[in-house]
Amino acid sequence: MSRYNAMREIPATAGFKEGDVFFLCGELFGRGYANGIVDEARAKGMTIIGATVGRRDNDGTLRPLNAEELAAAEENLGGKIINIPLEAGFDMEPGSDGIAPVDRFKGVKPDEWASVKLDQAEVEFSKKRGTERFCKNLAAVVAEVEKMLPAKGRLLVVHTMAGGIPRARVFMPILNKLFKGQGDRFLSSEAFWNSDMGRLCDASFNEVTADTFRYLIDATAGLREKLEVTYAAYGYHGTGVLIDGVVTWQSYTPYLQGWAKIRLEDIAIEAWEKGIKATVYNCPEILTNSSALFLGVENSLYPLMDALRAEGEQKIVKECAALLKEGATVDTLLGIANTYLTSELVTSTRDFDSWPQHNKPQQQEYMLNVSAELISLNADPKEIVCAVLSKGVFQGVGKLMFDSSWEPKAPVFWLNHDVIAKTLVKM
Repeated sequence: MSRYNAMREIPATAGFKEGDVFFLCGELFGRGYANGIVDEARAKGMTIIGATVGRRDNDGTLRPLNAEELAAAEENLGGKIINIPLEAGFDMEPGSDGIAPVDRFKGVKPDEWASVKLDQAEVEFSKKRGTERFCKNLAAVVAEVEKMLPAKGRLLVVHTMAGGIPRARVFMPILNKLFKGQGDRFLSSEAFWNSDMGRLCDASFNEVTADTFRYLIDATAGLREKLEVTYAAYGYHGTGVLIDGVVTWQSYTPYLQGWAKIRLEDIAIEAWEKGIKATVYNCPEILTNSSALFLGVENSLYPLMDALRAEGEQKIVKECAALLKEGATVDTLLGIANTYLTSELVTSTRDFDSWPQHNKPQQQEYMLNVSAELISLNADPKEIVCAVLSKGVFQGVGKLMFDSSWEPKAPVFWLNHDVIAKTLVKM
């Protein structure tokens, strides 16, 4: 049975108030999805508590933030950060032979990815150590959170951990070819995924993106005995956007974190079945600092302007129109995006049940060319329509997740363009 569950109605305004606690598990960097929900919590006067992934010294040692880093992070969050490193993953954890996964690629050239062989027992040893470190530090963080809780009230726990690309230099040129390669530079995501390097990415994505949510739910079991606790996490599993005037599910290809995002949903479903209110909110594609690697992901962001128009929202659409080159209009962008989203190269892999799909040379070339064409219609390459729409998405997503978390209705929701546009009109 398909688990697709689009949020159709805007939830009632959350009743969170001053004295209630908001705990963000995962560090807030720059501007991205999590900023929206933090802004909502701040506006309600909630006590905001954050975490940090810590920092790595030059010798690879994981450490807490120094005084300067902590002050900057707390200012960015607008709350107190518990300064115990919550770096997820295991790519820098030594194996039984003392060698960390990232160091197993010394001397490996990007074109040698297919021939790299990893000892899976060693990878498993590093993974176990990484999990132990994370869970030990998480228990210490939760103990600090507990000291800051009121005698009664509500606690909203938000999981923002994602990613997990191993931090060995050789990965970036490979992933650049995999996500942005055309012609001779094209790299099959399926071939890579079935290699030992791909399998390491898979294990790392699962640990960072999904399993940390389980560890978080388990670590805060004691808090659920004291207060009413709800959990929210950020997912991605395609998005419903307007295609030929109809809200239609579509996705970005190749989305290699997709299997980990499904695992994240599974964890929420398992928790829900035990009576724990944990919900994964599948958010739309946006263009952020971290998504710049995934050029083309933003092609399906443009139809949000169509959804906004349908709701009578003018401010964001006008802001977008003002950024365009002379002769280009919002309709120009929408026309190109719609042609892209209805192309057989794109629709041929549009299958919810077998998601995520791997890339194909022609599909990837077309996606990247359309991305370049759309971005070229901005007057200034530093001031682009995607940035305005991305900001709208994380504001809308933040409001929907925050309000929905007051009385969660399901373990998994899709926040599609229609419900985001409805939300933005009211904000």
